[in-house]
Amino acid sequence: MEALWIATALVVAVMGGWPVTAGMLKLARSKTVRAADAAEATRGERTETDGLALTRTETPASEAIEVEVEVEAVEAEAQPAPPAPKTEVLRGGLLIGCLERAAVAVAILAGQPVAIAYVVAIKGLGRYPELKDTPAASERFIIGTLASMLWAASVAVLAKALLL
Repeated sequence: MEALWIATALVVAVMGGWPVTAGMLKLARSKTVRAADAAEATRGERTETDGLALTRTETPASEAIEVEVEVEAVEAEAQPAPPAPKTEVLRGGLLIGCLERAAVAVAILAGQPVAIAYVVAIKGLGRYPELKDTPAASERFIIGTLASMLWAASVAVLAKALLL
């Protein structure tokens, strides 16, 4: 009977972690999108006249309207736009997440929670080259890893408590 509980806990930890992690990433994305929309709404309009630039910034209509006018010297040459940040999706995340959750659950059920540090180290070192150049992927990596590991650890701790 104990083996059945352990097997069930492993299946729940591994397979149940995907919806939890996906939900956390969706929640994080919606917060990021809302913040970007708010920044876009308060971005000013720029008008150039006779070597001067006038910048007008307005807050959204739901708030009191503030108008700010700045006078700047317009540069002779237009500044090139900064390159857009890469938004590359990390490949193999679903399989890696399942293996990660299985390793975390097995480590806790075996009474070796220190092994979780090895999982984190291997995962971080394996993804480092991809993450150092893509801030958006780094954020998703951290959120996904924490959500995934917390789910697996919670299920394993609960199963271990029920077995005692």
